[in-house]
Parts: sequence; structure tokens; C-alpha cells
Amino acid sequence: QVQLVESGGGLVQAGGSLRLSCAASGRTFSSYLMGWFRQAPGEERKFVAAINWNSGLTGYADSVKGRFTLSRDNAKNTVYLQMNSLKPEDTAVYYCAAKHAYSYAEAPDEYDYWGQGTQVTVSS
Repeated sequence: QVQLVESGGGLVQAGGSLRLSCAASGRTFSSYLMGWFRQAPGEERKFVAAINWNSGLTGYADSVKGRFTLSRDNAKNTVYLQMNSLKPEDTAVYYCAAKHAYSYAEAPDEYDYWGQGTQVTVSS
């Protein structure tokens, strides 16, 4: 059974940093695309970033380019989202998701597996 568990969320002041983790289990994820999404109250779930586990290629939403960085640790089966220069508008619940990597995707409904989410709150 596939399980994705996010951690690392919290409260931080604007300009600060957080690192989110997504620990994956239940299968081999080398052929998967791992995505991060976020959802603020009253808004739709939006794409943040994605990484091809095998190749390491990444994609980012324009709103986070230059501030957020994805990485992975194959030995730990964990994907990390380093978030720097955080802004109040980054406040949301952040979700980790996974899909087969045969195609790149930024739409939430193309992802098959989801974590429970972790809250990130950025104060001004």
C-alpha cells in the first residue's frame, strides 16, 4: 500500500525558511513523478513543484521559482521541498503526491497518491 507522509510544516516569519519532507513507502518510486501542491482556505489545490524521481528533473510554479528547491534522497525514499524567502501568500496546507512518471503533470487530478498534508503559516 502506497503511503506518503509529509512533515516539516510550521509557523515562520516572512523571509524565513522551512524544509518539508515527504516520506514515501509501499513500492519502488524510481519510476514516479513526485509533486507538491498547496491549498489555501477557500482556494483550489495548486501545483507548487514536481521532481522525476529517476532523472531528478524538476518543475516549479512561477510563484515559487528561485525560492523553492526540490531534492530527493533515494536511500531514505524521501523528497524534500526547501522553501526560502517565504511570503505570507505561501501560507497553505502543503500536500505531497505521486504518479507514474511516463508523463509530466501539474494538474492535481493526474496524481494517484496523496499525503495527508502539512500546514505552513507565514506571518507578516
